[in-house]
Amino acid sequence: MIPPETYLQFHTVAMLPPIVGLAVLAWLRPTDHGHRRLVSGLAIITALAVGYTLPWDHYLIGRGVWSYGEGVVAGRLWRVPIGEVLFFGLQPMLTALWLSRFPIPTDESLALSARQRAMGVGAGVSLGAVGGLCLTGESTFYLGAILAWAAPILALQWGFGWTQLWGARRSIALAVGVPTVYLWVLDRTAISMGLWTIAPETTVGIAPFGLPIEEAVFFLVTNLLVVQGLVLYWWLVDWWGEQSA
Repeated sequence: MIPPETYLQFHTVAMLPPIVGLAVLAWLRPTDHGHRRLVSGLAIITALAVGYTLPWDHYLIGRGVWSYGEGVVAGRLWRVPIGEVLFFGLQPMLTALWLSRFPIPTDESLALSARQRAMGVGAGVSLGAVGGLCLTGESTFYLGAILAWAAPILALQWGFGWTQLWGARRSIALAVGVPTVYLWVLDRTAISMGLWTIAPETTVGIAPFGLPIEEAVFFLVTNLLVVQGLVLYWWLVDWWGEQSA
């Protein structure tokens, strides 16, 4: 097989086959989540992912955190390659379809105490503070940008329902872990092919198996955002259904 030479070709080869396979499986073997709930949740998560990530990505490209190989970008939206904008939708799709195979209990109460909510928000704010400190250094800038960008959403998710997320922790761990490892492999492959390059001066210099640790953190965090968002959405939908029954 001829190796992909552009960003779009890479995603076509690497992302579409598993997405199509998981989509067919979800259609043929519906889970407790149901088709409608899965599709609506995925639509919401994808729209949020694109809207929240695009300005951040635009800024980091302008800051020189990463760049792209010659001739691999067909077009751009703002500064962001079209292939990367497409990926903002493909990653949630992949992760959501994989998550749909796991049982997610939704019988926990929506009523959290003020102390419980403060604990969840506080954890997210603390992570954001670490990210803010990292932003003050050149070599920790990319890591700080990831943590500071993700922290507000994590604070919202954890403040709204960390007890529900903790109750579903085993399914969440599997739903996050497998797509994350797959995306690590893809990212390492794309870097080795020269499709994109991470600026060494904005990283701490730790790169297990050639993958910058910042990239590993990015895919772990983004998959966590997707999975937690869907788990909380399904929890909320079930609660609404019970209230209207």
